[in-house]
Amino acid sequence: MNAIQPPASGRKRLHVITWGCQMNVYDSGRMTDVLAPIGYAPVAEPEGADMVILNTCHIRDKAAEKVFSELGRLRRMKEASGNRMILAVAGCVAQAEGAEILARAPYVDIVLGPQTYHRLPEMVAQASRAAGAVIETEFPAEDKFDFLPESATPQGPTAFLTIQEGCDKFCSFCVVPYTRGAEASRSVAAILREARHLAGQGTREITLLGQNVNAWHGEAPDGSTWGLGRLLRELADVPGLARLRYATSHPRDMDNDLIAAHRDVPALMPFLHLPVQSGSDRILAAMNRKHTAADYRRIIDRLRDARPELALSSDFIVGHPGETEADHEATMALVRDIGFAQAYSFKYSPRPGTPAAGLPIQMAEDIKDRRLQALQALLREQQARFGAGCVGMDMPVLFTGAGRHPGQIVGRSPYLQPVHLSGAADLVGTESIVRIVASHPNSLAGTLVQERQIA
Repeated sequence: MNAIQPPASGRKRLHVITWGCQMNVYDSGRMTDVLAPIGYAPVAEPEGADMVILNTCHIRDKAAEKVFSELGRLRRMKEASGNRMILAVAGCVAQAEGAEILARAPYVDIVLGPQTYHRLPEMVAQASRAAGAVIETEFPAEDKFDFLPESATPQGPTAFLTIQEGCDKFCSFCVVPYTRGAEASRSVAAILREARHLAGQGTREITLLGQNVNAWHGEAPDGSTWGLGRLLRELADVPGLARLRYATSHPRDMDNDLIAAHRDVPALMPFLHLPVQSGSDRILAAMNRKHTAADYRRIIDRLRDARPELALSSDFIVGHPGETEADHEATMALVRDIGFAQAYSFKYSPRPGTPAAGLPIQMAEDIKDRRLQALQALLREQQARFGAGCVGMDMPVLFTGAGRHPGQIVGRSPYLQPVHLSGAADLVGTESIVRIVASHPNSLAGTLVQERQIA
């Protein structure tokens, strides 16, 4: 992303605070786009802003309390502005707990869910008339993407592009079906239009986003329905795009054509995030995942047959209600068997309104802590081993910006690792061959082998 610049004279100052997933990052950018035509420009700090938006996430425990803590800090800024500052809460906490937000923080001006931010200009107008708080948490009949303007601000060498929203899977631990709604897919034409626009602004790598992105089935111009594999093939032909990724996926939606795309589409990076959550069939059933550990292993085998250099990332939850030591060991065994270059692991936290929250056998925190520490130690060991295996390799790196030190630039490996090296700033936005010379816990170091841009 480009550095945020001070707004031009006469422009209103907008500060957006984003928590949570990549889709929230994308949504925050689109909210900025929606507000630009009515005079708002982004600023880096909330102090002195004319409007502050909290774009919230409801996945983890105590998400709402984190929001109220931040609102308390912002309240003082709002009062210092003579209550001129417009304060908005957006995203999944807003969707789930909109009434509670207004009851506990009546100084909030706007509460909006993730499906209604295309209506922000209208909400701002209402709030500016001092007609009381505005709350928009219904699921609208219209598709918000039909009302969003093209982004006028270049996203930089990498960008997110949402192609699918919502979830029909109803995992027992998850609030997403209730906060994001049913699965819905954008059309092929809309996705290609946005991808071409991004490429025209200089984006070289696009990550396709969705709550269940591989469940995407979009209408094509001829009226047929495409799956994600077909879409990836089409996006690979967009001039200027060198790399494609997608997240987050569900094992049940990993179909034959998508697996074949990993073999056939060079622009599709050899790195896949495919959450499994547990290695225990008993817990997977309790989670309502509707796949087994063996199903997951078979999918990984097929993917590795299609793309031998493929590296994997996943999500894991430990301490789901009723999880035994044997269930935990089954997860550890799956991790040892498959091997992950990266992973995200969490303690189970009950989300209000989800089936798992009402189960009688909730695990003690000390048990969850112990199991999480054991799992994370194994995952860190695998990540370190994968990074060490990259040392000595020559790999294409897409340079994304300046590093922390003078004369340093940073880029992304095909496996999404940050790569730091000495290089000129004009390499940013290009993809060049880098020899990896060292591995660190969360990054790689390299030296430039080939300075020309890779086509």
